[in-house]
Amino acid sequence: MSWRSAAAFAAGCAALAWIVSTVGLANIARDVALAGWAIPAMAAVHLVQLFISALAWRAALGGAGLTPRGIFLARWVREGVNSLLPVAQIGGQVVGVRVLVRQGVAPVLAVAGTILDLMVEAGTLLLLTLAGMAVLLAASDSKAWLAWVSGGVVLTGLGVAGFVLAQRLGMLRLAEKAFGRLAAALPSMSAWSLEGLHAKLMARQADGRGMLHAVWLHIVSWALGTAEVWVALAALGHGVSLLDGFVIESLAMAARGAGFAVPGALGVQEGGFVLVCGLFGVPAESALALSVLKRVREVVVAMPALLAWKMVAARVPAI
Repeated sequence: MSWRSAAAFAAGCAALAWIVSTVGLANIARDVALAGWAIPAMAAVHLVQLFISALAWRAALGGAGLTPRGIFLARWVREGVNSLLPVAQIGGQVVGVRVLVRQGVAPVLAVAGTILDLMVEAGTLLLLTLAGMAVLLAASDSKAWLAWVSGGVVLTGLGVAGFVLAQRLGMLRLAEKAFGRLAAALPSMSAWSLEGLHAKLMARQADGRGMLHAVWLHIVSWALGTAEVWVALAALGHGVSLLDGFVIESLAMAARGAGFAVPGALGVQEGGFVLVCGLFGVPAESALALSVLKRVREVVVAMPALLAWKMVAARVPAI
């Protein structure tokens, strides 16, 4: 873990400790124990989300000869690393690329398709957040939430726009050159060629049908998170409508996305749920219990993914 990741992780832990101490650990533990039975249902919903997200990734790659099973394995492992290992939410993408390469995808295509998938994922989350804001604006008399949600939307939008602009201006050509020098210095990297990365990404972006397919699949995947929130809050004794669940999921996931630099978005996710759930009368201890249930679900889904990756890595030689 780099010093930046360590500092972000420490800040997240401090924020989480403050939130928990304010609300009371006993209250949170009581609610988690009450609703623990919902975790299998939440895991089932999330696995469907992962499968749909995997198909979106395959669309960004242009198919690449990948089977649904193969791309699901890569997506599952990618999330498992981001969820459980002490890295900012980029390590999973690197491991995901390695899984694709082991399945016969050319490294340059695997990297280009993954970059494109990340862009589409962030862009569709932004759309989902705007939709959640629109619903909340129409339904809520109070606008106290508008400033902090708008700030998150602006930051996310600037991040997406900045990355698109940077790669249009040739950032990936610089990455190609840097990787070429690294491969020349390290013989073990010689099989990995990223020559033509910029051109490959531009070609994938020009595939209108593939892009449209990736976009709507990611939108469906994000929206399915509504069911997970709805089930968890019902188990906690705070039944909300599916529309309210959609708003909670969209705004809370936007908060988590904004905390990408913090390993596991620790503290960021919890603060997001407390703020958003409070708009619907859900007390802070139940909002934190919802976040805990999601994190337990992460472990339930992600741990087998890491075991699967270890088995695949042991069985299939690296390229």
